[in-house]
Amino acid sequence: MRSRTIREGSVGLLVLLGVGLFGLILLWLRGFNPGSRSYRFTANFIRVEGMQSGAPVRYRGVAVGEVTRIIPSPASVDVEMQVTPATLTIPRDAIILVNQSGLIGETSIDILPLDEMQATPTEVATNPLATDCPGKGIVCDGDRLQGQVGVSFNELIRATISLADLFGNEEFFNELRSVARNTSDAAAGVAVLSREVTQLSSSLERELTTLTGSASATTLAIGRTADQFGLTAAQINTLLDENRDDLSATLGNINATTIEIRNLAAGFAPVVQDGEFIQSLGTLSSNAATASANAAAASQNLLNLSESLGNSENILLLQQTLESARATFQNAQKITADLDELTGDPELRYNIRQLLDGLSNLVSYTEQLQQQTQMAETLTTIETALELHPTQEPQATGERGAIAPSATPNEPVLLNPHYSHLFQPTPAMPSPAPLSARLKTNSAPD
Repeated sequence: MRSRTIREGSVGLLVLLGVGLFGLILLWLRGFNPGSRSYRFTANFIRVEGMQSGAPVRYRGVAVGEVTRIIPSPASVDVEMQVTPATLTIPRDAIILVNQSGLIGETSIDILPLDEMQATPTEVATNPLATDCPGKGIVCDGDRLQGQVGVSFNELIRATISLADLFGNEEFFNELRSVARNTSDAAAGVAVLSREVTQLSSSLERELTTLTGSASATTLAIGRTADQFGLTAAQINTLLDENRDDLSATLGNINATTIEIRNLAAGFAPVVQDGEFIQSLGTLSSNAATASANAAAASQNLLNLSESLGNSENILLLQQTLESARATFQNAQKITADLDELTGDPELRYNIRQLLDGLSNLVSYTEQLQQQTQMAETLTTIETALELHPTQEPQATGERGAIAPSATPNEPVLLNPHYSHLFQPTPAMPSPAPLSARLKTNSAPD
């Protein structure tokens, strides 16, 4: 009994496992993947060219999903697509095409973006499943877009049938014959044109030969001219190198002068705009007008003076004045000549020199007389003092002692050596000769 229960339970578990495995296989075949999320949106087409559910959806040629449902309507067909993964962002302005490819005409949906997105998917602030996705410029979950019909075998067949009908039309063949005839005529004309072009090319070749020779000569001349220009440029460069300091100094001076002029203009602008300056200019202009009037008056006075000088009486007076001045100048010249004659005499110069020397000696003798007079007055004062206060005879005569006067006044008196120089006899000075005699002696010829 127990073994039977185990067998029945095993069979039931096996059946359940089979059913579950079959369901998982069906879910896998339908694209169910619990590890990844997806989003859906709908595209509206005029026709879908035999598309079926499960058709692949490609983005930039890569399969990213499949068609989940096709809903036909009288005017169009709505195709619901599922895109995996949900992190794939598709631009909202992308083109959605229904294309047929392959030998069996498999229908698929291709999504092609018009332009590159301004931001990469990782930089987009949202995803198609987010609540703030609308308005972000990407396809969101549940959006509805407009699709287009792309490559289709039916279109190809219809185009082929239209082309066959066109070739089967008699008018078309007549037009083809006309085109062929015109083409033949054009070919004949092209042949004639080619012969003319050949002749033209021959003549052109001869002309080109002549032109080439002329161009060669011109090229040589241009080369020589270029060499001369090169030499001139080298000379100019050398000249610039040699005078670079002078040019720099000149430019610096010009710049400094410009700065000074600018500063002067800036400093002079307030003066010009000052009312006192304008008033001063007005005063200056009035003074200039007055000066011009005075100049006119002075010119009139000069005219009158010239007229008065042109008078014969005035001319006579001027002549007399000039003669008097001439006589005065002649007298002055004579006096100057006499003075030169006097001062130029060597004897007179010698006598004057002797006179000056005699005057100098006289002055020196006068000074000596004054000194002797002072000496005599000093001696008189000392003698008076000695008479009033006689000194006693010392017990012993020292080196610096003084000898008292003796009883007799004729004996010599020894005084203090400090005062002995006052009593030294003064040498007799020769009395100077009279000035008149000296002048006669000096004036005597050597």
